[in-house]
Amino acid sequence: MEKTVIELFAGVGGFRVGLNEISSIDKNGRAFEKNNFDFVWANQWEPSTKVQPAFDCYTKRFGESDKHVNKDIATVDVKDIPNHSLLVGGFPCQDYSVARTKSGEKGIQGKKGVLWWEIVRILEAKNPPFVLLENVDRLLKSPAKQRGRDFGVMLWTLSDLGYGVEWRVINAAEYGHPQRRRRVFIFAFHNTTKYYKSLANLNHQDILISHGLFAQKFPIKNLDKIHSESIFSKYKDLIVVSDKFKFAFETCGLFIEHSLTTAKYEANSSKEFQLKNLLIAEVTDKKYYLSENEKEKFAFLKNSKKIPRKRPDGSDYFYSEGKMSFPDSLNSPGRTMLTSEGSINRSTHVVEDLTSKNLRILTPIECERLNQFPDNWTNTGMTDKKRYFMMGNALVCGIIKKIGKSLSSIIENE
Repeated sequence: MEKTVIELFAGVGGFRVGLNEISSIDKNGRAFEKNNFDFVWANQWEPSTKVQPAFDCYTKRFGESDKHVNKDIATVDVKDIPNHSLLVGGFPCQDYSVARTKSGEKGIQGKKGVLWWEIVRILEAKNPPFVLLENVDRLLKSPAKQRGRDFGVMLWTLSDLGYGVEWRVINAAEYGHPQRRRRVFIFAFHNTTKYYKSLANLNHQDILISHGLFAQKFPIKNLDKIHSESIFSKYKDLIVVSDKFKFAFETCGLFIEHSLTTAKYEANSSKEFQLKNLLIAEVTDKKYYLSENEKEKFAFLKNSKKIPRKRPDGSDYFYSEGKMSFPDSLNSPGRTMLTSEGSINRSTHVVEDLTSKNLRILTPIECERLNQFPDNWTNTGMTDKKRYFMMGNALVCGIIKKIGKSLSSIIENE
């Protein structure tokens, strides 16, 4: 089987950087690709804005092409999307609720969760053998008032389309990567594939520990809080799942043949990245250094505090925050990078410059390194603020690189 890929919600191309092991760009700004996978189509669209810096970055690095589409995915005709063996995408965590129409026959989806249903629309039309998705780990526990419903809706939908599903919450730093970034990776495999059939009769725990997609590159010490059952046996359709379903999904799991096993796992890795290893030896641009006033602001933001506030009903309470390292330790991995990186806020990294020993924020290049992109990947005319934002939204490409090696073998064996 050919390893053809479409990339949805492509951003600045993290899945492609990882799967094709891109480590540098040429003098014209184009990416050096190993072409492990053939990316036959990609879509990136940022709503409510005329400028499209993420798409501009994508086309700068991978070339302008009619295969690179800057349109609202809801307006794309599935006939214009090539057939493919793998669909990938990092989609927003939103609202996956479903309701009945007045006739009571079809389900209509919550407006905030339309991007998930666009994935479903493409899966229904194209029926790709494999799907790899990435999301924030809170997806497994959303929404707060009905824990696990959103992921339950996803599992039901994928199963209804003929897919088995394995998922794993991976903290990148636990496996030697530069950032303590926790994301859930969702791998779906169609029941017509050899891969699905090879797993169907195996013990679920053995799959999670030894035989699944994530097991080889992200080894597990042991499983805890193991729970197995047929979770959808009492629900007659997706609407009832949306209305009634609750379940405590753990950090890894498998759903195949209408049976689910989920467990909490402990990573089996002794590697730990040190932040100092990605810092530029000497940063000379003064704009990255903190003034005395900024040092005071950061010191306050990162210190422990109890702030009196009022609830909507007028009652008083204290908002509490614990103390954070200031500056950040250079002997540990970086913290999770947010889209607000670089601004004066509690989450921004502050480091001691390796040469001057003065306090400064990370540069855009160092933030690219936190996500294992090539240096200057987002240096395509964006402001620093936008470059920080792009990296706050991105994934750790090294995780995708490891997953890609296992995926490559799986697809080739088809």
